[in-house]
Amino acid sequence: MDQQLDHSAIDAAARALEQGALVAFPTETVYGLGADAENPAAVAAIYAAKGRPQDHPVIVHLAPGAPLHYWASEIPQEAHALAEAFWPGPLTMILKRAANIPDAVSGGQDTVGLRCPSHPVAIALLRAFKGGRGGVAAPSANKFGHVSPTLAQHVRDEFGADGSVAMVLDGGASQVGIESTIVDLSRLKTHGPVLLRPGHISAEAIAAVIDQLPAAPDAAAPRASGTLESHYAPHTPVAMQDSETLRITLADLARAGRKVALIHYTDMPATHAALRLPATPDGFAHALYAALRAMDGQGADVILVEAPPTNGSWLGVNDRLRRAAHGSTGIVHGLLNRQPGA
Repeated sequence: MDQQLDHSAIDAAARALEQGALVAFPTETVYGLGADAENPAAVAAIYAAKGRPQDHPVIVHLAPGAPLHYWASEIPQEAHALAEAFWPGPLTMILKRAANIPDAVSGGQDTVGLRCPSHPVAIALLRAFKGGRGGVAAPSANKFGHVSPTLAQHVRDEFGADGSVAMVLDGGASQVGIESTIVDLSRLKTHGPVLLRPGHISAEAIAAVIDQLPAAPDAAAPRASGTLESHYAPHTPVAMQDSETLRITLADLARAGRKVALIHYTDMPATHAALRLPATPDGFAHALYAALRAMDGQGADVILVEAPPTNGSWLGVNDRLRRAAHGSTGIVHGLLNRQPGA
């Protein structure tokens, strides 16, 4: 794959980051909006471009083999084991932040989120940036709370008009399609490992490495990217229903003259617009955000999603859909009980 890399663009992006500019780049999960993690002004520019709350931390991306001790003051053996097992890859570890790292990346907390992405363009960029010794702070490259981008064009759609992003590196479609798993290792002695955000790497896979199943988030857990109740949301309201209920709802909304954009994985009646996604957790996750963006552009009254299975392998997908639909409670009832056009 190395021969497909545009090294001149990657070098230019690395220089732009070193000069304090913002660069969007692909990872295997979603596209990130990157800045020099050690430049508080550059990190502040991420928050300004996204409209992101200042206390909502960002994840620092590191090149393969980068020294963790530069970024974290405490590195338990579990962190080394998980890095050995899953890096480069879609796992973020929350560790105690080293004193030399600005708190801008941590939302003022004493912890820092670290990961090493596996996308070849991301790896090449991180190796070119500061000779591979720097860290790139990078939340998803979209306006805060919106659907994360899995294509370079999605990033251009979000930021192309405002000039806030110096470069967008195109690495094709993100392979995983939802954000990294986040596990908190900063409180092992008191709380053990804690799963702050589910993703492609499951709690069971983590437990297989460190012999301890991560617990659910507690009230004192560190704040982490993408964990607010309302997140990953398109502009069109989203509702999620089980397959049987969904078929009834589609018929009711059709009779009421409502336009439905449908995301499904089993046979469903025809509707205003629809996308059928793979009936596997990895396939569904890979296609989900692009589907939400596509259905958001269909002029529908609501995006209905066929609820995926609830077993553990679907946990990351269900987490993202629950957050996307969080602000749309009662939308179906309202559409059925208001006059069309109201």
